[in-house]
Amino acid sequence: MLNKYARAFFTRVLTPFAALLLRLGVSPDAVTLIGTAGVMAGALVFFPMGEFFWGTIVITIFVFSDLVDGNMARQAGISSRWGAFLDSTLDRVADGAIFAGFALWYAGSGDDNILCAVAIFCLASGQVVSYTKARGESIGLPVAVNGLVERAERLVISLVAAGLAGLHKFGVPHIDVLLPIALWIVAAGSLVTLIQRVVTVRRESAEADAAEADADASAVGSADQGSEADR
Repeated sequence: MLNKYARAFFTRVLTPFAALLLRLGVSPDAVTLIGTAGVMAGALVFFPMGEFFWGTIVITIFVFSDLVDGNMARQAGISSRWGAFLDSTLDRVADGAIFAGFALWYAGSGDDNILCAVAIFCLASGQVVSYTKARGESIGLPVAVNGLVERAERLVISLVAAGLAGLHKFGVPHIDVLLPIALWIVAAGSLVTLIQRVVTVRRESAEADAAEADADASAVGSADQGSEADR
């Protein structure tokens, strides 16, 4: 849901920066790779140590590369299937690193196996939610559904909560409870979104199959009528 509005807003804001990078000779693919590396470093270095505030700051800086690289490609007129594939693939890598960082914290110093499992579920469900749409579209279905918790929502909820939870180390009491709450929200929302997409794909595939069957029946009927006329 946030994708529709937030992406358009930040695209406008980041357009001058994208233009500057192009003038400096930076390629969109390089921005994609650097952005993913930065997100992974923020998540897998800071989060397992419980440094949620600084980890979130680092991730937030680099996560905007997801908007900058596409903007650069459009400005330069070099949008390509390869660029879209690379961007989408590395988005999954970055998302996985964020929730892996949470899982590593709770598996280690965070000492909470249940929240570790919830973080792993968030990681896995996020990948499957993305896969259902990609797979549905690959077999010719529109997958016309706005899920409850899509990628933008997963990132905003988890990173805002992590950043605020990190203020606990600066003396803010009890604020660290926000991260567990956020992980449960993301887990439940991802499950709902997965169900929404599966139900949508099932409905659209049934409709497509029925339309094909009707078309085949009409074609057979037309052929039979043509044969009758020839006689």
